[in-house]
Amino acid sequence: MAAAAAGPGSGSGPGDSPEGPEAEAPERRRKAHGMLKLYYGLSEGESAGRPAGSDPLDPTDLNGAHFDPEVYLDKLRRECPLAQLMDSETDMVRQIRALDSDMQTLVYENYNKFISATDTIRKMKNDFRKMEDEMDRLATNMAVITDFSARISATLQDRHERITKLAGVHALLRKLQFLFELPSCLTKCVELGAYGQAVRYQGRARAVLQQYQHLPSFRAIQDDCQVITARLAQQLRQRFREGGSGAPEQAECVELLLALGEPAEELCDEFLANARGRLEAELQSLEAELGPSPPAPDVLEFTDHGGSGFVGGLCQVASAYQELFAAQGPAGAEKLTAFAQELGGRYFALVERRLAQEQGSGDNSLLVRALDRFHRRLRAPGALLAAAGLAEAATEIVERVARERLGHHLQGLRAAFLGCLTDVRQALAAPRLAGKEGPGLAELLANVASSILSHIKASLAAVHLFTAKEVSFSNKPYFRGEFCSQGVREGLIVGFIRSMCQTAQSFCDSPGEKGGATPPALLLLLSRLCLDYETATISYILTLTDEQFLVQDQSPVTPVSTLCAEARETARRLLTHYVKVQGLVISQMLRKSVETRDWLSTLEPRNVRAVMKRVVEDTTAIDVQVGLLYEEGVRKAQSSDSSKRTFSVYSSSRQQGRYAPSYTPSAPMDTNLLSNIQKLFSERIDVFSPVEFNKVSVLTGIIKISLKTLLECVRLRTFGRFGLQQVQVDCHFLQLYLWRFVADEELVHLLLDEVVASAALRCPDPVPMEPSVVEVICERG
Repeated sequence: MAAAAAGPGSGSGPGDSPEGPEAEAPERRRKAHGMLKLYYGLSEGESAGRPAGSDPLDPTDLNGAHFDPEVYLDKLRRECPLAQLMDSETDMVRQIRALDSDMQTLVYENYNKFISATDTIRKMKNDFRKMEDEMDRLATNMAVITDFSARISATLQDRHERITKLAGVHALLRKLQFLFELPSCLTKCVELGAYGQAVRYQGRARAVLQQYQHLPSFRAIQDDCQVITARLAQQLRQRFREGGSGAPEQAECVELLLALGEPAEELCDEFLANARGRLEAELQSLEAELGPSPPAPDVLEFTDHGGSGFVGGLCQVASAYQELFAAQGPAGAEKLTAFAQELGGRYFALVERRLAQEQGSGDNSLLVRALDRFHRRLRAPGALLAAAGLAEAATEIVERVARERLGHHLQGLRAAFLGCLTDVRQALAAPRLAGKEGPGLAELLANVASSILSHIKASLAAVHLFTAKEVSFSNKPYFRGEFCSQGVREGLIVGFIRSMCQTAQSFCDSPGEKGGATPPALLLLLSRLCLDYETATISYILTLTDEQFLVQDQSPVTPVSTLCAEARETARRLLTHYVKVQGLVISQMLRKSVETRDWLSTLEPRNVRAVMKRVVEDTTAIDVQVGLLYEEGVRKAQSSDSSKRTFSVYSSSRQQGRYAPSYTPSAPMDTNLLSNIQKLFSERIDVFSPVEFNKVSVLTGIIKISLKTLLECVRLRTFGRFGLQQVQVDCHFLQLYLWRFVADEELVHLLLDEVVASAALRCPDPVPMEPSVVEVICERG
């Protein structure tokens, strides 16, 4: 049993001594078992059969690191009976077999890993042996190389010093050779035109010749070089003054002359003079394009020509000048600034002349593209010559053109509005001339409104090109603020709406005898157009403008309510004037019909006079005309006998007493008194009361003016009996038809009552006609 307890798989018999080599086997196995536990992450507390609270130093602990089999056996013999010893043996044998089985399983499962680890270790041992051998050989070779290098350095030390001295002498000889050959090299470069190479040769030798000029040989070389250099400078000046080459070649000549020591201030003036000649030639070419004889190119080609020719040349001149004459300081910069301002001003004048020729065109796309290129081209010289203010001047030109285009579009909108009015006049006159039906007022109104709105949208789209993102000047403060608010919104849109209202109101200023040359239908149409603008169109147009032109300016603008109030006032004035004109037309017929008739000797009435029929027809036509554009309006409740009321001198008890057969001319005072008392209690009629925007109000105003005119004409005449009866018939006929057109039929009754009463007052023999006879005559008429 002690042998079995010595460790699993030991193979020792009971008589083997623990002192031999076999005693080390259990210790190795326990170590291997412990390493396996560490590999698989098992702690000591997880070992099978070990109590949780046991002492790790207990020699009787089978699973402890300090287990002693002799002590364990002595303890068992002392403490356990035979049966328990047999049970312990059986349990230990079972545990040994389980451990052997576990060990075999671990070995089988990790066999490949063990084999691979073994091979790796074997290879590492071989590789390290080879590496050590190679390192040893490397160290030996390095030592040999170091020894050889030291011996070579010691051998060549004297020769190295000699070689260094010889190399210095060789370099000096080469320099001397260059100096002695310099005159011939300079001559050859001048002959070949390699002026830059000649100047570089001279620059390399100048300091040496200056330093050793006291030596005769060097003095001679220096004299020869000075003669050649003078000839070279003369040729460069000649080439520079000819000016046939471009700005880069001119700049190269100046640079070489400066390198040869020529005076910088003189070269500066000559450089600007030559540049002026070239740029003035470009300006003359541009001016020739503006002449009357050849057809001028479009504005885009003109700006491209100016940008590539003049502006590009100016940019090259400024860049070369600043590079060549930077040492001149502020004085040189002032010369260049004055030069650029003078020529730039002439170029801007030519551009403005060409742009002025585009003011008559209606398309802005080509003009905006030309302005964009013009502005872009001047960015570079504007940055080079900030003091000259070229970029600012270009921006001012663009802004001025934009303002002019706004004015042009405003004039275009005004002309379009006047053209629409002309078309309406022709449409209104054409049917009468041709004797056929023309377009209705509603259709004409729709055409005018749509035409004006389309012109406004087209103008907004045209001027919106100035604020497009791809345009270089659209981010300038003017185009982000004032152009949108004061230019487009106030100047173009608000200005046109106010101009339209003023044009419409101008038709109300000179009505003339019969309404002037303005057709009444045109007044009615314009009043409805202005009312529609007040209702919706103004708000829509200004909202559209604000959406397209995002205003970033805080300047005050005209409120929508103000414009709407102006449009409504214009519509009211036009409608009031329409009422006056139509009332005047009917009044003229009534006045002539009263003034041209002999009322004292007229015959007994048998018919309604034709003029009254014409009045009813014209009033009906006006009713239809107004109904095409305006709503019906509100009427007062109408009485059922409106069409049956007969005008007579006995329509009231007072009138019966007044005009009874017993009336004689001997009592005129009583009659006048009764008439005046009646007027005191009758309702006062305001003939020229404000007109509302509906058909009933318009017709009421026209009828009031007409009947008031009839009344005043009657008061100026004297009537016989039959004359009075004719007035009675006429008034009854008018009452039959006019009451339906007015807001309050009592208005017609009162006015016609006054007409009949006034005729009766001016009749020496006021005998009225029987009402039944009056009705028969009117029905027959």
